[in-house]
Amino acid sequence: MSRSIDLRRRGLLRASGVTLLSASAVALLAGEEKVALAQTGAAGDIGILNVALALEHEAISAYQLGAQSGLLQKPVLDVAILFQSHHKEHRDALVATIRKLGGTPVAAKSDAEVAKALNAAALKTQTDVLKLAQRLEKGAANAYVGVIPSFNDRTLAQISARLGEDETMHWTALTGALQQPLPAKALSFGA
Repeated sequence: MSRSIDLRRRGLLRASGVTLLSASAVALLAGEEKVALAQTGAAGDIGILNVALALEHEAISAYQLGAQSGLLQKPVLDVAILFQSHHKEHRDALVATIRKLGGTPVAAKSDAEVAKALNAAALKTQTDVLKLAQRLEKGAANAYVGVIPSFNDRTLAQISARLGEDETMHWTALTGALQQPLPAKALSFGA
């Protein structure tokens, strides 16, 4: 399941760029260079940022579900709330950037929709919640790393790297809390 979440996240981020590149290719073929440039520029970046925003919305809901589950003990609950606050900061930064670029930020799904998508009903222990959070954080880290080359605005690529670093920090802390070993080999993220 963790591999499918990672692939879904990376695929969604990449798919948004591919769709916009196809639209720009059509514009180029029609002789509309300015339209093509707009679609591969800010519009492509907005599409990628909106998919990233959807992932941040999902993370905020997932941590909310974990916090409300009654399964998390006090020190772990505090960390979950801290990580949720990081995701809220990510969300706010993405919303501001999307608006600055002239786009419309994607709306969050309801907590109930996220709970169903993540099969939250199967969470029975603190370890279950931590493993879910760990999978989501690794998927987000991989998504942010994987999309870096797709940005037209190199500043956004740097921001994506910074967001990915936060996700990696979260994954590392969760891995420690689960008393699991860190990866034995280098280059374990973004592949």
